[in-house]
Amino acid sequence: MLYAILCYHSEDVVGSWTKEEDDAVLAKLAVVQDKLDKQGRLGPVVRLLPTTAATTLRKHSDPPQVLDGPFAETKEQLLGFYVVECPDLDGALEVAKDLGQVNPGGSYEIRPLSVFRPGSLPS
Repeated sequence: MLYAILCYHSEDVVGSWTKEEDDAVLAKLAVVQDKLDKQGRLGPVVRLLPTTAATTLRKHSDPPQVLDGPFAETKEQLLGFYVVECPDLDGALEVAKDLGQVNPGGSYEIRPLSVFRPGSLPS
């Protein structure tokens, strides 16, 4: 089964890291990613640009509202995500734990994926 592992953290905290600190975290995450890739379980991995680059479309009225920034004000922002192949939720939790061990702070939300356009996935 495919799982999305959504990565949340304080954008202010992550944005305050020096290039060296950021590079160190990315290098540690690369170790986990490489392991998953060698197992054939790693799908897309995405690091989102800051919420200051975000635009939200709200379809609560006609015409829809287009707003600068993210949908909601929160302490943690969605900073990126992984798509991984795991046999079950326990397997996805293990991946999230591995990511959490090498990435200081933040949290990971795990959701099973339902693919509704199978032809759109690389084989």
